[in-house]
Amino acid sequence: MHESDLWQKQLAEAVTDPLVLFEKLALDQTYLKGVVSNSFKLRVPLGFVRRMKQGDIHDPLLRQVLPLQEENQSVQGFADDPLQEKHFNPVPGLVHKYKSRVLLMPTRACAIHCRYCFRRHFPYEENGLSYQRKDDIINYIQHHPEINEVIFSGGDPLVSTDKVLEKWLFELEKLPQLHYLRIHSRLPIVLPSRITTELVSLLLSSRMKVTMVVHCNHPQEVDEEVLVALKKMTNHAMTVMNQTALLKGVNDEVEILAQLNKKLFQANVLPYYLHLLDRVAGTHHFEVDETRAKEIWKGLCAALPGYLVPRLAREHPGEVSKLWLVG
Repeated sequence: MHESDLWQKQLAEAVTDPLVLFEKLALDQTYLKGVVSNSFKLRVPLGFVRRMKQGDIHDPLLRQVLPLQEENQSVQGFADDPLQEKHFNPVPGLVHKYKSRVLLMPTRACAIHCRYCFRRHFPYEENGLSYQRKDDIINYIQHHPEINEVIFSGGDPLVSTDKVLEKWLFELEKLPQLHYLRIHSRLPIVLPSRITTELVSLLLSSRMKVTMVVHCNHPQEVDEEVLVALKKMTNHAMTVMNQTALLKGVNDEVEILAQLNKKLFQANVLPYYLHLLDRVAGTHHFEVDETRAKEIWKGLCAALPGYLVPRLAREHPGEVSKLWLVG
């Protein structure tokens, strides 16, 4: 099977039924009482499921994808749009929060539905980045000469086909003001077959400097297939960094995060951010308070060389950049 056919087949085979997930993991089905049905449905690739521990309802990978009753609780301080992105959305499909860079959303789709997702309530219906809207996007960027970087986010931009990505690259590369392209994606971790030879060649052929930011939260997520996918990029001199969400019950321990960063470094992936939870409605059960987060970060400083310690950060709407909490 061709590489491009394989990842799309695996994407289509993702588990979307909690009962099926429980059966594959040999979980006690009495725990299904704690599972909730809401508009943000379960979705997880089979390859990611295979990295979960059989029979363990507390598995850290399972916790990231299983929709629990807590998601339907209303908690003060948690909102549908905690980062107020609707105020930074001047053109459909484009978010402009920081002066020199804009974020584009080539697709609303993801390979996995992470339960802590800060865009789980984002109005994607109003922000479909169809190719027909390219003129509005290009015109906006041209009228803001301070913009020199485009960030592909989403959804997950790598759910888009190579043809879609190539079209956008073609249009963006016409703008001499653009020097950098950054791609934020979970797919190299949860669906590593997406990192095909063709995709890597496409990205490396761009005149813009391309940086891939993967999203990995736990060392158990990194198996040999993931390492191979990451090395496909780093062995060809692509800059690859990791952004980790600090999540209660998943990775809120120094040793877990130290193992994660050491494991990713086997593929020459360097840490970027250790990110505090964006306080989106339905995610309060994942929150690690700032005091505890700082303690964990200090522990990482003691456990790791400096180049393997991520920046501890959180985002506040209206700030000129993410806020570093220490250092």
